[in-house]
This record gives sequence, C-alpha cells and structure tokens, in this order.
Amino acid sequence: MAAFNKYQDFVEQVLAAKHDFTAAGHVFRIYLSNVAPTATDTSKPGSATEIASGNGYTTGGEDVQNTLAETTGTATVSGTKVVWTCVTAPMATFRYVVLYNDTATSPADALVGWWDYGAGGLTLQVGETFSVKFNGSETSGSILTLT
Repeated sequence: MAAFNKYQDFVEQVLAAKHDFTAAGHVFRIYLSNVAPTATDTSKPGSATEIASGNGYTTGGEDVQNTLAETTGTATVSGTKVVWTCVTAPMATFRYVVLYNDTATSPADALVGWWDYGAGGLTLQVGETFSVKFNGSETSGSILTLT
C-alpha cells in the first residue's frame, strides 16, 4: 500500500478552518498524475499536473465521498473506494494519486496530500482497473486521523 504524504500548507489550512471534512461540508477529490508533487505546493495542480482526460479518466478526478467521525478525542476522515476502468485505448501513465479540496476558495482547490505508487508509474490497458482503497478497505476506509 502506498504511504500518504501531506502538503506542508495543509497543516496551516486545517488550523485556519479552510477545510470542512464533514459529509455535508467540502468535496474532496483525488486525481492522477505522473509528475512528482512538491510538498510546498498549495493549490491544484501545483507541480503534480493531472494526466490527460480520456480512456476512462475524467479531468478533475473522482469524489472520495468524505466523512468525518470523532471518538474519544480521535477524529478520522474516511473516503469510499474509487475505481478507474480503462476503456477504448491505454490510459495515460500515472504514478501519483493526489487528494485536494475541490470546494476550497482560498487557496482554490487546496491540496491535502498524495500517495506515490512507485517508480515507472502505471499504465492501464483496455479493461484493466485501478482502485484507491483508503486504508485497504473494499468500501470506506480511513484517509487520515488526527489525535
């Protein structure tokens, strides 16, 4: 499983109340990139430019259907599994999955973090799928936890 990496600005933006992770709050999305993110980026796309739309991928990525729950002082942001299925021709090569706040206005499309899927990247062929399973869950899993 790929490790989560946070953008440095995300920490300040959380404390400045720029993100609302509740289900009725902001929309958080993930997109695919083949360019390494830079931790100092603040808004999409930053250094991690998005792959081209087509063959099963749509510009802007997919909504993670985020929810927030708190129990005894530990807050967990969860998201639902996202699946891309390649159609017609091979999908553009990607290596990084980038999480951003699509509702944020200052900065617009504020970046949260990314996962690195390893050297060489991935290229889906027709009929192949790529799934992002938060915390390895087949349905809904933890994206990040604050204690």
